[in-house]
Amino acid sequence: MKNFSIFQKAKITSIAIGGFDGMHLGHQKLFSYLDKNGAIAVIETGYANLTPKANRASKTDFPLVYYPLEQIKHLQGTQFIDLLKEEFPALQKIVVGFDFCFGANRKYCVEELKQLFHGEIIVVKEIKKDGIGIHSALIRKYLKDGQLNKANQFLGKEYQLNGRIIKGQGLGKKQFVPTLNIDVQDFLIPQEGIYATKTIIDNSVHNSVTFIGHRVTTDGKFAIETHILDTEIHPQSHSLDIQFYKKLRNNEKFEEFELLKQQILKDIHNTKHFFSS
Repeated sequence: MKNFSIFQKAKITSIAIGGFDGMHLGHQKLFSYLDKNGAIAVIETGYANLTPKANRASKTDFPLVYYPLEQIKHLQGTQFIDLLKEEFPALQKIVVGFDFCFGANRKYCVEELKQLFHGEIIVVKEIKKDGIGIHSALIRKYLKDGQLNKANQFLGKEYQLNGRIIKGQGLGKKQFVPTLNIDVQDFLIPQEGIYATKTIIDNSVHNSVTFIGHRVTTDGKFAIETHILDTEIHPQSHSLDIQFYKKLRNNEKFEEFELLKQQILKDIHNTKHFFSS
């Protein structure tokens, strides 16, 4: 989260207002209307799981200011506008989406905003891709359904999550391939399966294969494990990021460890081919 002093806020002349979970193509369109002294006002509902909490900051160069919904949802329309004017005394422009509503019971929408704010109001129409409106809820559905390609297209980038490195079974290094196990909180976890990914750790980016799901061939427990290609990592960091590029296959059970190992080697080969091509 980026914190701003009164003096920094005083320089802001335009803001985009919204929830902005995912910072997807539709959101980026709103940001394109900000001027060089623009900022993003994030209404934090607590339900964001594509770019939860302060993770939105890595998806834009504009400063972000967060407003917890619980602290502003009771405001009447004039009170909300007064808050913005107090926060941003030089404010001249507000950018919102076509379905933006605010205030107590969300009874104030675009028309009321135009009446209450004596400055420029830009209302951005619904942004579509292949005739389908781009919305965070749809991106979540794509990820849960394993439609990674569609999710990434709507995001305008690869889906990325962050996790804390934890101790795994210990089987990978001994019987299969070494993996880093991670515990993920707050982020939406894609459908179970094996993915071609990039793992970002210790400020370095590595091609990788990532498993998400229940380890049905071994202990049956849920896990997220990533194998770094072509090098063995001894991380200094306690966390890492994973970018999801392609779903390779579904999670499946193997009757023998050797069959699982053969499949893992195929997954590694397919991932190398994907990134090389």
